[in-house]
Amino acid sequence: MPRTAEIIAVGSELLTGGVTNTNARLLSELLTASGVDVLYHTAVGDDEGRLEAAVTAAKRRAALLVFTGGLGPTYDDMTKTAVCAALDTPLVFHPEVADEIRRCFDTVFHREMPACNLQQAYLPEGCTVFHNPVGTAPGCAFSAGGVTAVLLPGVPSECRYLAEHCLLPYLARRHGQVIRSHDLRIFGLTEPQVQELLSDLLRREDDLTLAPYAGTGEVSLHLSARAADEAACEARMAPLLAEVRQRLGGYLYGEDISGLEEAVFRLCRDRHLTLSAAESCTGGLIAKRLTDVPGASQIFLGGVVSYTNEVKNHVLGVPASLLEAYGAVSAPVARAMAVGVRVLTGSDLSLSVTGLAGPGGDDRGTPVGTVFTALSAPEGAFVRRLTLGGSRERIRVLSAHHAFDLLRRYLTDQMTEGE
Repeated sequence: MPRTAEIIAVGSELLTGGVTNTNARLLSELLTASGVDVLYHTAVGDDEGRLEAAVTAAKRRAALLVFTGGLGPTYDDMTKTAVCAALDTPLVFHPEVADEIRRCFDTVFHREMPACNLQQAYLPEGCTVFHNPVGTAPGCAFSAGGVTAVLLPGVPSECRYLAEHCLLPYLARRHGQVIRSHDLRIFGLTEPQVQELLSDLLRREDDLTLAPYAGTGEVSLHLSARAADEAACEARMAPLLAEVRQRLGGYLYGEDISGLEEAVFRLCRDRHLTLSAAESCTGGLIAKRLTDVPGASQIFLGGVVSYTNEVKNHVLGVPASLLEAYGAVSAPVARAMAVGVRVLTGSDLSLSVTGLAGPGGDDRGTPVGTVFTALSAPEGAFVRRLTLGGSRERIRVLSAHHAFDLLRRYLTDQMTEGE
């Protein structure tokens, strides 16, 4: 298996700032976790000559060249042509790929395939085809000119699917082994704190990797192993996984899940509990994230975006006297919002969020980033006060994180003092 890699993203929109190159980050994480050292990131515009030059330069400094973008059916999709020219490999027509693209248009788009899409069925001679069930652009891998080249679509969801389901198994097969991994999700600790707790466990070995990655307000740990078969991989990871669980305790909220919203969904579903939400500064983000989870209707009854005091009062029943005495951004109002939406929907549990995401404050001098989130349950209401920093979007995301975490800790008997 190649041990060094360069990721080459193709598309003029990446150079003008119109699109963020999220594929490079994803591929770096996956390749690094698989024991491949990513040495360079390159972005190239839609110019065949410059792309050929980039390939020529890259093959002198890395053994694995991973390309994203430029596999579509339009005139500026020239990745295959340029890469094959630089690596002296002809493009050949793959009838089975053409049939797959036609079926996609028939069954997904419900229209006739344009003739230009046939160019997506031309792939490098002798390549391993990465079939794409989530789009029309197939990927592929082939060896030529002393390097292995991998071509992936630029659409992030398609790139992720083919990277996880095709590229990683392809690399593992070439090594004669399989790779298995687990993603551990952490909330309540920063990346430096996680590294301090696990400093002696973090590693990037050939057959075992444990590495942290920071997100917005949370941290992920990627654990992967390479061995002869799946059972051997799991056995290799088991002692390390057990130690990580023990050290992180309640900060570890899930394994191989999408986020805090899926964690609370599972907890509520398994306990046959229903949930509702009243939101102010998050503007429906809690409801949106919950309903992104497949099966959310099993637990989530509904929500209210009470952005004004009038809606807080008239819909949720928050007393006008409470709003006047304490202001909308306060613990009493957060508590009353949670109780109000629970009564309104008849749910078992409810969450609320009220705060100032910025850029301006309120007429009481409350600082931007002040947020209260509350949980209403049969035995009473619980409130968490937050002092958050950063952009408006970051404050909103972190507020939703904390609301979910408050509920998670309640359901797992891990409430902290003062809540």
